[in-house]
Amino acid sequence: MSDPQRSRLGGLIPHSVDARRIFAVQALRAFAYGLGSVLVGYTLARRGLSGAAVGAIVASLGAGIALASVVIARYGDRIGRRRTYATLLILMAASGTVFALSSWVPALLLAALTGSVSADVVESGPFTSLEQAMLPRTAGDTPPARLFATYNTVATITGSLGALAAAGTGSAHWLLAYPVAAGLALPFALGLSPAVEEPAVAKARGQLNRSRSVVRQLAALFALDSFGGGFVPQTFIAYLLVRKFQASHESIGVLFFGVGVLQAISFQLAGRLAGCIGLVRTMVFSHLPSNVLLAGVAFAPNLTVAIVLLLLRHLLSQMDVPVRQALVITVVEPDERTAAAGYTNATRYVARPIGSLVAGAVSGGSLGAPFAIAGVIKSVYDLAFYGLFRRRLP
Repeated sequence: MSDPQRSRLGGLIPHSVDARRIFAVQALRAFAYGLGSVLVGYTLARRGLSGAAVGAIVASLGAGIALASVVIARYGDRIGRRRTYATLLILMAASGTVFALSSWVPALLLAALTGSVSADVVESGPFTSLEQAMLPRTAGDTPPARLFATYNTVATITGSLGALAAAGTGSAHWLLAYPVAAGLALPFALGLSPAVEEPAVAKARGQLNRSRSVVRQLAALFALDSFGGGFVPQTFIAYLLVRKFQASHESIGVLFFGVGVLQAISFQLAGRLAGCIGLVRTMVFSHLPSNVLLAGVAFAPNLTVAIVLLLLRHLLSQMDVPVRQALVITVVEPDERTAAAGYTNATRYVARPIGSLVAGAVSGGSLGAPFAIAGVIKSVYDLAFYGLFRRRLP
C-alpha cells in the first residue's frame, strides 16, 4: 500500500481509504443502532403491542441476524462483498422505515428477519461478518488486533452518542435514523475498491475446507461464551439494580453511558496489549478476571459496590471483542474469512437467547443467581479456549 493511500483516524493507527470508508459505514450504522437500543422496545410498548407480539419481534431480531450471517457466510463472496454490503444497507433502510412507521406485526416480523436491524450498539451480525473479512485487505501491515480495536471503538463512541440522542426523545419517528444512516452510508460502501474482494473465491459458496475444524471449535466456544452472556444482558442488569437496590433510572443511565466509555477504552487497550502478549493471552487474561467480577455482582451488599464491580468488569470484559475478531481472520485461510466470520457470528446469536430464557427461570429463586452462573460459564469458556489455542498462535 503506497504512502499517499495512508492516513490517520484520530491519530490511532494508519489506514487506507477503503478502511476509512468501512469505518464511516460502521459509525453511521452504530449511531442508528444506538438509537434503536433505546427506542425499539420503547416504541413497541407505546404502540400497545401485546407481550407475545413484542417477544416474537425481539426473538425475530436475533433470529434474523443469525440467519443473515449464515447467508453471508455461504454466498457473500460469491455475490461479491461490495454488492452484498450495499444490499444490506438497502435492507436496513427498508426495515428501519417499517419499524418507524408501522404497527402491523407481520411487517415488523418480516423486517426483523432481514437481519439488518439491531438493538445492539456493537453488533456481530451480517454487516460485521463482511467487514471482518474486508478490513484485513485494507490495512497493509497494521496488526489485526489494532485494526479491530479502532473498528469497535468507532462503533462504541457513535453508538453511545445515538443512545444519548434517543434519551431526549420518545418519538418513533426517530427510528427513521435507520434509513437516513443507511442512505448516507451507501456511497461509502459503493466507493470501496476491488481490493476488498477475495478473487480466489469469486465463485465459491462459503464452503469451509482447510479451516473447517478450527471454525467448528471457535463456533462452539463462542456459542458457550454467548450463552453465558445471555444470562446478563443490559436489560437484566437494569432490572436487578432496580429490584435489589432500588436504583433510579437516572443512575442506570449514567452507569450505561460509563460502560460505553470504558468499552471504548478497553478496545484500545486490547489492540496494544495483543501486540505485547499475543491474541490468545489478551483474550483470556482480560476476560477471566472480568468474569470473576461479574460473579461478584451477585454478592454485592449495596448499589455502590454493584456499580463499581460492573464498571471494572466492563473495562476488562470487552477487550476480547477486537482480539476475537482478529483471531478468527488469523487462524483461517484468507479465502475462507467471510465464511468463518459469518458462521462464528451466527452461533453467538443462536446461543444468547437460550441463556436469557434460563436466566429468567433461575432468577425467581435469587436475583443474583444469573450473575454467578454467567461468571462460571464464561470462565469455563476462557479456560477451554486457552487450552485449545494457546499453542496455535504466537
